[in-house]
Order: sequence, then structure tokens, then C-alpha cells
Amino acid sequence: MDSNDAAGAEAGPDLRQYFNVIRTYWRGIGAILLITILLAFLWTLTQPKIYQASSSGLVVTAGADSLNTALAGETLAKSKAASYQSIAKSRSVAAKVKKELGLAESPDDLLEQISVDVPAETSEIRISAKSGAPEATRDLANSWVEALADEITSIEPAAESDEGAGEAPIKLAPLGRAALPTAPVSPNTKLALALGGVVGLALGLGYALMRGHLDRRIRSSEAVEQLGLNVAGTIPQDRRLTEKRMIGETGVVDHGDRESHAFSEALRELRTNLSYMDVDNPPRTIVVTSSVPGEGKSSIAANLAVAVAATGREVVIIDGDLRRPVVTEVFGLPDGAGLTDVLSGMADLEDVLQPYGPIPNLSVLAAGRIPPNPSELLGSRSMKNLLRDLARDRVVIIDAPPLLPVTDAAILTKSADGALVTVKAGSTTVDELQKAIDNLRKVEGRVLGAILNQVPTKGAQAGQYGYYGKYYYSSAEDGKNNRRKASPTPTQPPMEPVESGRAQPSRAPRATREVVSDASAPDNGTAEDQTSLIPKFLDDDYDVVNSEPAQRDPNLAFEELVAPRTEKRQARRRL
Repeated sequence: MDSNDAAGAEAGPDLRQYFNVIRTYWRGIGAILLITILLAFLWTLTQPKIYQASSSGLVVTAGADSLNTALAGETLAKSKAASYQSIAKSRSVAAKVKKELGLAESPDDLLEQISVDVPAETSEIRISAKSGAPEATRDLANSWVEALADEITSIEPAAESDEGAGEAPIKLAPLGRAALPTAPVSPNTKLALALGGVVGLALGLGYALMRGHLDRRIRSSEAVEQLGLNVAGTIPQDRRLTEKRMIGETGVVDHGDRESHAFSEALRELRTNLSYMDVDNPPRTIVVTSSVPGEGKSSIAANLAVAVAATGREVVIIDGDLRRPVVTEVFGLPDGAGLTDVLSGMADLEDVLQPYGPIPNLSVLAAGRIPPNPSELLGSRSMKNLLRDLARDRVVIIDAPPLLPVTDAAILTKSADGALVTVKAGSTTVDELQKAIDNLRKVEGRVLGAILNQVPTKGAQAGQYGYYGKYYYSSAEDGKNNRRKASPTPTQPPMEPVESGRAQPSRAPRATREVVSDASAPDNGTAEDQTSLIPKFLDDDYDVVNSEPAQRDPNLAFEELVAPRTEKRQARRRL
């Protein structure tokens, strides 16, 4: 039973992979199918049209005066019909037909156009003629039956009677004239197109399977996991980021923009996965890199920084690509002094940090002047001290160069808590990703996981990621439908006056958790000590001391809601 389940589990993914290959290369399969059908149709146009007409005769015997004589004659006729088949294909019959119709073909050519058939257990002889003209085909079939009848009459001896030579005991009686053919029997266009379709489908499937076997590009998370690498997040395609590098994440759910919904939710999923990679010691210094250029690492790093900062934490994004810096361009900030100036001692960190206007708790550290020795500068002790100081009260995200062209990202990963490797779906190959991971492991760098970027959500290549195109929030139409279904006289909760003079709906009191609910419980310390029982990953909406949901004023601005609660975080760290 277990072995059968295991075998079924192994066979399942293989069949799914075949379907994925067909969906990926369906255009090639369709093109090959259409080409073969078109070739089959063109072949039918080049072939001559052949018409077919059939005529038949019946071998009969004479003198059937009684039942016994009739039965004997029928048996004789059946046996004679089989022997007359060879006579029908003789040159003498063909010569008679040629003479009668005045044809230019030789008797041998005429024999090739004739087929003779004798159905089993019958005395019928069927003559089928084929030629390029309908009238000639009909005349050839009729004349052949008549010529065969004359030949049989000349062969079979006539019965003698008192008055002299009588009627032949066996003869061939024509059953009917052949009809004029209206359509050619060859070429058979329908059959040719069907065969062309079958051959084209077989060739197309073979092409797809061969391409799928030879294609080394990564298209799904399963391909990444086969390399022993976890997938930290999958980022769907966003047409805004395919045109240029930009900030697509704003930190706020915009219900009016459905196009960015999938991208924003994928970034939040990545942010959540990073938080729970190590609950006790989550990574605070993260390097975002890729195998080769053009995989979207800079856009991912910038938007991930915005997504993390939207939770209220202090975030610093560092442009660690000292060869082709683009972070300031993504954020729309001016270039100038940056990382290289801080490491060389020519500027202070606080002087070169640039706050990102829409999110005040997000700062950008530009690359600065491009140095002649980027690798040595990034691996210096000053760089390690800078990252250590920043990570004390901030989340640090570093946009690093690709791993294969240069070694800068591997050096940065050694000094950071880990690296996220960006993989562009349908572009990065397995060999490139494997070599990039090997470069990190050679320097004993920690690989946090891979980010599968630009995953298609529509079309044949969407595969299992089509759910990214779904929208979960209610739309205007949904609101209209809900209002139609609602009661015509909705009830509202009673209003209570508040200090501000503005009426608010009364709310039922929510049950709150108490640290020590029973006076008889053993005294394990003060109420402040009991906060150690609260998980460290609680949301900021919960008060650390009272363990109750904090009541928020709905009139507060967004900036006040997402402002960092530094004192509470520090209290948690001390606990």
C-alpha cells in the first residue's frame, strides 16, 4: 500500500511537468501542426485527380429445369466466377476494350487501370476502372464487362441440340451500366489533412518535449527547490516595473488600483516570510543580489525596503553596487556623497543618509563616488562596523551587484545576516543559479532563500501562479450588490457622546487578558515581569504591559499610525 502511494506520488509530478511543457510550448506545437496540415493540402493540389467507376456481371448457367439442376448450376457458377477473375485481367480482354473504345493506351496500361473482385460465396464479378476523366472511366468499366462476357462465351463450348449448336451453358450477364462519377477518389483531401494533422501533432509534441528537456531556464519554484534552496517569495509581473525601475509599493492598500494589488501582496508575503525565517533572531542585514544582471534585484530591494518600513520599523537601504549604482534613481533622490565617502572617512553617516519623503522612517544611503577597488572597500573593517552599527536599531537592506560577474555580493553576504538571490522566471538558468549559490557558500555566506521574480500571471506560462491575478477586496459592483441585498431599514447602534463632542457608536466591551487573574496564583514577580510570557513577534497594536489591544483614535493621520514605537521595541528587546 505504501509502495503504491509512493509510486503514485512520483508519477504525479512527472505528468504535471508534461502538461506544463505543453502549455509552455503550445505556440510551437500549433505552428508545426498548421505547417503539416498546409503541406498536406498543398500535396493534394499537386496530385492528379483520379475518378473511379464500377460495373459488374453475374455468371449464370442455362437449363435449370428442376430444383436440383438449379442448385447444381448455382454451385457451378460460383466456381466459374472465381476462375473468370483471372480471365478478366488478361491481355485479350484488354485488347478488345482498346479496339472497341479506340484508345491510344496499350493493353498493359489498361490493365493497370482495372481491378477485378469476386465477392465470396457469390457468382458476381465486379469490375472497377480508374482514369483521369469521368466519362472515360465510366466507358472503360462498361466496355470491360462486355469484353469479358464475349471472352467467356468464346471459351465456354456451346451445348449441342437437334437443331445444331445451342446456347452456351455458362455465360456472363451484365447487371447494369456504370454510373458517371461526380467526385474524384484520389487525392482524398480529408484523409490527407487528417494524416497531416496527426503527423504534425506528433512532431509538435516531440518538439515540445525536446525543448522542455533541453531548456535549463527556471520557470517555477519547484525548479529552485530542486537545488536545495528555499523560495522566500514569488513576485508577479508588473508592467510598471518592466518599463523602468520604480517604486511600485507604497505601503498603503489602494483599492482603486487593482493592477498593483498582486505586486504589493507578494511583497508583503516576502516580508512576512523574512520575519518568520528565524523568530528568535530574524535577519536584520539582508543582501539582495542575483546571478546575472537584468533580473530585477534593484527594484526588489527598493520595494522590499518600502514594504518593511510600512510596518513602522526603521529601515535603511544601501546601494552596495559600487559599479552601477541605481538606488537613488529608483527612489528619485539626487546623487552625491554616499557609502564610499563614509567608508573613506570623508563624510559622516548622518550627513549622507537621505530620508524618503513618503515614508519618513526609510532612509537611503547612496553609493557615492565609484571607487577603483569596490571589492576591497566592501570587505573592509569599516564596512563591517558600519553594518553592525546600522543594524542595532534598523533593518538594513543592501542592493548588491550580481554574483557571477563580480565577487562584491559574496563579500557583502559574509558581513551580513544573509542574502536573497533574485531569480527571473523564464530567464535565469539552473546552471547560473547553482554557480551563484556555490559562490556564496564558498565564503560561508548564509543564503536566506530565492526570490522568483517576474512570474507570469496570465497566459500559458502562468502555471500555478495564476492566483496572483485575483483581487480579494470588494469592488464597487460588489458594494452595489450588497446594498441591494441589505435591509431597506438598516439598524444602527446607539451613539454615545465622547469628550471631543463627536458621537461614536457604542461598542461591546472586549475581553482582555490579564497577566495574573487569580490572587491565589503563585507570585512569580511583578506585572512587568509577566510580559516575558508575551511572544516577541506580537504586533504593535498590542500593549506590552497590559497585553490588550490598543485603542486607536480613528482621527489619527496615517503617519501617526505607522510611526515607530521605539520605546516599546526597546522594552521587548530588554525582556
